[in-house]
Amino acid sequence: MTVMPTLEGGLRIDADDEGDWELLRSIISDANCCQTDLASRLGGLMTDEAVSEDWEELIVPDLREEFQDQLAEIGASIEAAIFNADNGPGPIWITPDDAYPWYSSLNQARLALEEIHHFGPEDTADPLNMDPNQQLAFIRSGFYSDIQSLLLRHVMK
Repeated sequence: MTVMPTLEGGLRIDADDEGDWELLRSIISDANCCQTDLASRLGGLMTDEAVSEDWEELIVPDLREEFQDQLAEIGASIEAAIFNADNGPGPIWITPDDAYPWYSSLNQARLALEEIHHFGPEDTADPLNMDPNQQLAFIRSGFYSDIQSLLLRHVMK
């Protein structure tokens, strides 16, 4: 897989094969892998009971909908690119207008993986001491982080 900036101010991801498409699909499955969604987990960080109740009632529903809309948008883009490439080599484009939903979806996936696996800071995590499932999740999390960095550097500047 190759990721590069475009002249139009976006990113182009070139998937080489079915495995690359599955890696991109994993953004959605990883973001949804926790039993409690991110909007509710964020609400759980509120320590003041009154604020927590207000957060749950007023903020969580809209935040949950926004997060799910972003994942749906990214998922549809990935599936359309896979269809157009006939599951073989092909590109997916991230335009400046698409940057925030991509960034958010990648962040949701990374936060969910961290919630499950507790990697900690990337520079202190030791993949050699992880089971194979954790290693794969750690690699995906690093990939998501790299795409986010490229989005920040080249698209969301």
